[in-house]
Amino acid sequence: MPQRRPKGFVPLGGVAKPHGIRGEFCIRSYADSPSVFGRVPALYLQEGGRPPRPYTVRSWREHKEFVLLTLDGVTDRDQAEALRGRTVLVREADLPEPQEGEHYLYQLMGCRVVLDDGSEVGVLEEFFETAAQDTWVIVDGQGREILLPAVPEFVVDVDLESEIIVIDPPEGLLDLYQNPEAQTGEPDDADGEASADAASSDAVAPELPARSKRPARGPKNRRKTRSRKRS
Repeated sequence: MPQRRPKGFVPLGGVAKPHGIRGEFCIRSYADSPSVFGRVPALYLQEGGRPPRPYTVRSWREHKEFVLLTLDGVTDRDQAEALRGRTVLVREADLPEPQEGEHYLYQLMGCRVVLDDGSEVGVLEEFFETAAQDTWVIVDGQGREILLPAVPEFVVDVDLESEIIVIDPPEGLLDLYQNPEAQTGEPDDADGEASADAASSDAVAPELPARSKRPARGPKNRRKTRSRKRS
């Protein structure tokens, strides 16, 4: 079960390990751009359920798949080792203001997800990354997870004021998650089997994204979405 983030904070990553002997350490970053580490007045490190502790960033740089940080008050390897496993947070108020038509993904968590005709799909609970795009995890009223590739073709509208997201999923995607038995049912006779084979030769099933072990609910940097005022 994911750890609930403190109110008013957004996770930027997690402390992985020390780097060198001068207090520098590795961060597994959830952000699209590591520049956010140098654009906020303070970072906050949290251990378990304890209150986050503020630190001033002295320097940051990219190194392979990590972001390397040095913080005021962390000057040697032992002090950096003591931070291993802590969550790196930033205050929501300190994040750069998104441009018009863009949102931070954390702002979308908990929004209702509907089709363009108003039909209820579920609630956006989390997201994760695949090689091609972000994937949203929508949980419907029966508790079933629906994985939606978060690309402009499928995300029609985001209304943060109303906390509503309108989607236009690829044909058959919802049925694959909500009615899986209809996708795997066996025909009753040879004629039915032949009909099913004929139909399947013309239809292309939507590709299902695989779940990722990368932490969800990260502070993904700005994502462009089509936003409009819903009447």
